[in-house]
Amino acid sequence: MEAIYAAAIVLAFIAVGELVSIWSKARIPSLLIAMLGIFVFAKIGVVPETVIDDSLLLQAYTFLVAPLLFHMGSLIPLRVMLKQWRSVIIAVSGMLVAVLLILAIVAPLFGFETFVAGSGPLSGGIVATSLTTEGLTAHGAASSIIVLPALVLMLQSLPSMPLTNFLLRRYATTLRDSGELHELAQAHHEEEEAAAQKKKLVTLPGFLVDNQLFMLFLILVGGSLATLLAVPTHIPSSILALILGILATAVGLSPDRAMERSNSFGIAMAGVIAIVMAPLVTASVQDVINAFIPTVTILIVGGAGIVLGGFVATKLLRWKSGLGMSVALTAMYGFPADYLLTNEVARSIARDEDEKEALLNVMLPPMLVGGFTSVSAGSVVIASVLVSLL
Repeated sequence: MEAIYAAAIVLAFIAVGELVSIWSKARIPSLLIAMLGIFVFAKIGVVPETVIDDSLLLQAYTFLVAPLLFHMGSLIPLRVMLKQWRSVIIAVSGMLVAVLLILAIVAPLFGFETFVAGSGPLSGGIVATSLTTEGLTAHGAASSIIVLPALVLMLQSLPSMPLTNFLLRRYATTLRDSGELHELAQAHHEEEEAAAQKKKLVTLPGFLVDNQLFMLFLILVGGSLATLLAVPTHIPSSILALILGILATAVGLSPDRAMERSNSFGIAMAGVIAIVMAPLVTASVQDVINAFIPTVTILIVGGAGIVLGGFVATKLLRWKSGLGMSVALTAMYGFPADYLLTNEVARSIARDEDEKEALLNVMLPPMLVGGFTSVSAGSVVIASVLVSLL
């Protein structure tokens, strides 16, 4: 299929998801509709299973993912990141309790290999899934077990995204109706004004900040540097790109929202969503049937562990349970779903643009930090350790 046709088809599913989300006031997540839609249409033969490969969106993802993570680092000021230590603790607690529960329940029922196959991907993304799949293949595991990581990866968002949507909506509604949101917004504005008065080490001229091509060059340099440093440091380029984005914004080498300023954010997001859709399109129905019961068990047990661990940590840290458990649940979908879900909830709950901005200022930093803690870092560590035990 011609790339332009394939890309239009993939974006059609994404667009329908967005429309359903707007129509339902974010009660139905857009990613959920997009992923289920393309899976069903691929399996009944309406669209070819090569549609995502043909669209070339995966190639866009390949070279834009590091710049995109550099951009994500520019979204949250360093001073805000340092304040989100609670999000890190909550995310880690959820992951650890989930792994322990899967070990205690799933391993005796289905075997140690199944435990390894599901634990890393449950709390992570593509990197953890690929590490786990590679390890299982090298170990000579059965095909029904080797396909488990991909199935967990593509199905884990089904229970977690609606639950997060519900929890965030309840939390946002309480903030809005109690008057606490106004106080938090006022405190945020005062903090922003104080921060604006502080000089950074570097000040980019306004004509460069407003130049789209220069901004695109800037984020590509950031992504390239992260990719280059990943080899000698043995640190994933995604984590390095995020760190570089945070540091570059803190010292003034990059403005905030760098990719949005370059007008390249939309195509980058399309590439990321396509990479999430890809496993759904290529998985066979027979593989899904063979691994259905173990996968569902892992999702239920692991999801319960993430919620339990997040809830306990939230209570100990004296945070609001709605926000705390949502942060813990980011382990089951990560970026971009954490970003999109938070925006959807803020858009639907807010009565005007000021309230929407205030809600995002409160909810987005902990959600993004929780997602990066679990998906980008914690899951890779878990997958690497467990694979080494095979």
